[in-house]
Amino acid sequence: MYIIPIAWLYVAVMMSVAEATATNGSLLGAIITLVLYGLLPVGLILYFMGAPGRKRAIRAREAAELQASLQPDAGGLTPTDAVPPVGKEP
Repeated sequence: MYIIPIAWLYVAVMMSVAEATATNGSLLGAIITLVLYGLLPVGLILYFMGAPGRKRAIRAREAAELQASLQPDAGGLTPTDAVPPVGKEP
């Protein structure tokens, strides 16, 4: 699954090395090449590839919260009248 991003990063690193070692190249140009051609696109692709997994995790968490809220109380008391009201004495 990660073979394409790894290969793309390899190509971007080789482009950066070629930029840095060229006669007209510079180290700044190599860094910009690495970031704009390598890290930024690969980061976006990995983020988009992880979207279905994040969506499944959110749905599972919401389902677990819903299931936990449907469980009855262990004490047997209703949650609304936990303490009975006390009236005033005349």
